[in-house]
Amino acid sequence: RIFPALTPLAFDPAHPFPHISNLSINLAVVVEDPELGERFARLKVPNALQRLLPVPSEKRPKRPVRLGLAEATQVGFVWLEEVIAANLDLLFPGLEIRAAYPFRVTRDADFEIEEDEAADLLATMQDFVDQRHFGSAVRLEVSSETPARIREILVSNLGLAPYQVFYSDVPLGLGDLQELTAVDRPKLKEPPFQPRVPGFSASGESMFSVLKRREVVLYHPYDSFAPVVDFVSEAAHDPAVLAIKQTLYRVGPSSPIVAQLMKARANGKQVSAVVELKARFDEANNIDWAQALERAGVHVVYGLMGLKTHLKACLVVRREGDGIVRYVHLATGNYNPVTARIYGDLGYFTADPDIAADVSDLFNALTGYSRKQQYRKLLVAPGTMRQELLRRIEREIACHRKTGDGHLAFKMNALVDPACIQALYRAAQAGVKVELQPRAICCLKAGVVGLSESIVVTSLVGRFLEHSRIYYFHNSGDEEILIGSADLMQRNLDGRVELLVPIQDPKLRVAVRDEILFRHLADNINTWRLGRDDEYLRAALGGAVSSRAAPNGSASTIDSQSLLLSGRSPWLVDD
Repeated sequence: RIFPALTPLAFDPAHPFPHISNLSINLAVVVEDPELGERFARLKVPNALQRLLPVPSEKRPKRPVRLGLAEATQVGFVWLEEVIAANLDLLFPGLEIRAAYPFRVTRDADFEIEEDEAADLLATMQDFVDQRHFGSAVRLEVSSETPARIREILVSNLGLAPYQVFYSDVPLGLGDLQELTAVDRPKLKEPPFQPRVPGFSASGESMFSVLKRREVVLYHPYDSFAPVVDFVSEAAHDPAVLAIKQTLYRVGPSSPIVAQLMKARANGKQVSAVVELKARFDEANNIDWAQALERAGVHVVYGLMGLKTHLKACLVVRREGDGIVRYVHLATGNYNPVTARIYGDLGYFTADPDIAADVSDLFNALTGYSRKQQYRKLLVAPGTMRQELLRRIEREIACHRKTGDGHLAFKMNALVDPACIQALYRAAQAGVKVELQPRAICCLKAGVVGLSESIVVTSLVGRFLEHSRIYYFHNSGDEEILIGSADLMQRNLDGRVELLVPIQDPKLRVAVRDEILFRHLADNINTWRLGRDDEYLRAALGGAVSSRAAPNGSASTIDSQSLLLSGRSPWLVDD
């Protein structure tokens, strides 16, 4: 099965150096020709084949374990390239196989588009995506055993500098270990779970009826993504709905949301979709969806020139009685049912007239022309979002000087923006309690005496990827919680269209605060704490991570994700 898929490519005066595709696993093969001497060939390991090949062990377990109807035996795995390397004599008959060294090339897959020079952004993006695999080589990964003469052949022909060569003592491309998740070993996997379905969704009650009496917050993946799909589906089929406006950033290869937008257009609704073609590494997928939506008659726009449209919003316009009512879904994550099962994200449904009017104005800015800066309740980037966040931090400092109970707690993907970091330093110096939980990049230095020794920075890495953005301001007891799509980074605040929305309902604010934000800050199982030496250390079991006690007040072991899986979210209790 492997041999027919292999194509050895010689490199000599009669054969030019072959193109090495991005991130492919290759073998640099050295052979000895009895007449011509040492020769070099490149052999690509087919990426269409399974990288890890199962090899049944000769040893049988004493007591086979029954899994369903099959008996499990001990199974080993061998890397595909090792199997190929062990059988190179079949590819080079009559030659002596001297050695085979694995290597991998990384190519520059990023690109900049001069949008003002692109007559057709869609066609321009298609051209760039097609050329991505031919970007300049920027890294060469080789086995530590690769001799200098072989490295030199690769480096010189790829146009690399010595500092761009990386040496590895382990197999290259360890991401392919993901294949092991398909092994039938339930005991080695996380137990399956079923997302909770809210009562109103299970009963089939109209989402519009629900939103007339209350707002709704869903926390995925603990809560089902189905109500979001149902919201768009109901709007697509409701005769009273006049229009649907939707942003699409990363929707996945098979999107029920996009399918419902097409149905809505077929049912005579006015449908507008803002499709971000420049969503990195999802460009090809989004191009396909944009073309499909256009064929269905949907108004498709690609956002604002020079900016990525990163916000997550859906607006439904409905005729009710003698007037018009607007319903809104805003989220921290994408409209993607696949990632909604593995990413921690918040979704917020509301019919608040001010928020709905803001979202309507924002869509008008995305699809038309607008220089609108001030909104009723939304914080919008690249307008006044940074300014408004800084104002709230300064407000917290002023409140602390009066009451002594200042508290800021931010949960986000990354903290990079210098102005925001300086403001947080000022808050800490003023005595405000500052708790930060950036999952990935953090450019704030924690524990610096006289500057940030009171700032607690943690990163939560567990079963689900933490993707939500929550910004909490104690505000002398008049608490404010903002959620949305924006991280505190220059690229978000200056180069993307983002929004943050305040949670209006006091009960929902308490739920988001206690059941998500504070619980995550108190987690001492999945969190890593940033020290003054810029190193993250795993939180000690039972040791305090947050100065705030756990929501239940007494537990010494706090696993926030397990608690959320086992409990029932308070916002799903039907009133």
